[in-house]
Amino acid sequence: MSPARKRRLTTYGLLAILGLAFILPLGGYSVHFLGADALAQDAGSAVNPRSNYWRAVADGVNGYTAVTGQEAGVLIAPGGTRWQALREGTIARYLPWGMVGMFVIILLYHLIHGRNRLDEPRSGRRIKRWSWLDRTVHWITAISFIILAVTGLSMLIGRTLLIPLLGKAGFATWAQVSITVHNVIGPVFTVGIILMIVLWIWYNIPNATDLKWFKQGGGLLTRSHPPAGRMNGGEKIWFWLVAVAGLAVCLTGLIMVAPAYGIAIPAWAEFLPFTEGSRVQMQQANMVHAVVSLVWAAIALGHIYIGTAGTEGAFEGMATGYVSTEWAKQHHDQWYEELQAKGKIIEPGESHSPSRSANQARSRPATASR
Repeated sequence: MSPARKRRLTTYGLLAILGLAFILPLGGYSVHFLGADALAQDAGSAVNPRSNYWRAVADGVNGYTAVTGQEAGVLIAPGGTRWQALREGTIARYLPWGMVGMFVIILLYHLIHGRNRLDEPRSGRRIKRWSWLDRTVHWITAISFIILAVTGLSMLIGRTLLIPLLGKAGFATWAQVSITVHNVIGPVFTVGIILMIVLWIWYNIPNATDLKWFKQGGGLLTRSHPPAGRMNGGEKIWFWLVAVAGLAVCLTGLIMVAPAYGIAIPAWAEFLPFTEGSRVQMQQANMVHAVVSLVWAAIALGHIYIGTAGTEGAFEGMATGYVSTEWAKQHHDQWYEELQAKGKIIEPGESHSPSRSANQARSRPATASR
């Protein structure tokens, strides 16, 4: 075969290939116009029975499983996919940034405004503010809160943050530890929240003085000192947040772990939400638990700052039970005046208030002098 003929055959072959590349995809249209649409309808009517079965299962039709209890016969729970997408999407991606935002606000405030210091020099005079029981309950609850926040965040966003640091095996170990610690500390925290409500609710009833405190912004920006009783308006807001958010977190936490530990919800509590014990309600409880906890943790950063580095003399109250008269007069003037009128001021060198010492002296029996 001559070279010229080979070139012609090669050219014709390439043209044929290109032509078929354009013509063959159009064959479907020609089949349609030739009446093959009827054949396609017949073929489509022969649906795989297994496809129809699993479609029905996905829609919630029961089947047979070896599981006993509420979810017996449930082959697929489609709500679990939606719950996971919401938990790992909106909640895990965005809500933790609230804590970062609060930290930035606190840092900027501290750099610009500085610490709220006492206006008067310390005289050494003190007032008892918290009993040993108050401080014990506070510190147990506070430490539990921090442990629960760390372990809870580890379970929520640990895969993203900790696997690059610990590796998959290291994170798996830490995740198991976090779950165990979280479930053990949870009941301790619950008891602490209940005791805080019982012990301190009487101090946190709102009154007209709180409105004046809020009108002046608590004195945070103006360095003024609005009137306040034993608890100011901000402390009362924090208390009611602890009461409401704390109970919500504790109840939803109990609902989530109750089936795993065989804890039965009592009949009298059936009127409460999420107490049915189904997987769907556990997922709903998990959403409430995560959202409330993250918002609460962000606000708690502000509470921790004000009670430590933000306000001079504030930490002493929960550390020792006593505060200086200068701090009391500056931040809780009405409470200070009330205790001053009752003779509750402790002078330097005294271990108790004068009224208590006098009562003890009167109750002590007289002894013969030697």
